[in-house]
Amino acid sequence: MAEANISVDLDQFSCSVCLDLLKDPVTIPCGHSYCMICITNYWNQDDQKGIYRCPLCKQIFTTRPVLGKNVVFAEMVEELKKTRLQAAGSAVHHAGSEDVQCDSCTEMKQRAGKSCLECRSSYCQNHLEQHENLFRGKKHNLIDANRRLQEMICPRHNKMY
Repeated sequence: MAEANISVDLDQFSCSVCLDLLKDPVTIPCGHSYCMICITNYWNQDDQKGIYRCPLCKQIFTTRPVLGKNVVFAEMVEELKKTRLQAAGSAVHHAGSEDVQCDSCTEMKQRAGKSCLECRSSYCQNHLEQHENLFRGKKHNLIDANRRLQEMICPRHNKMY
């Protein structure tokens, strides 16, 4: 049987909570997928209310959905990781010793281009796009990546010096 080559967008296999490739992917009843630990922690925050919602579409579940590993997604993510590692050897965007590293990259740290003052994190282009999609319409001020980001914010007033 011939193998099919399918083009996929990495965003399809990224968790909208942690902004990284899915780890132990689970799909909730509305059809969105998350890392098992991310959706569990997200729902644990509202556990006392007894209302559970999807972080993306905001669909409400009155009983906490049972989470089971999405085996197909897990296999696809593993294949993507292998492909990423092979491609990473030739990528030019890896963070060097003088560069600001992306706080969201978990495997090979990429060079960050922007830092968010509200999240107090720096993002590579891929994670910046996910950050912008997640916080669209909310006031998240971005500046050029800066390794002294934490030092630039007044702890008392929570604003830039």
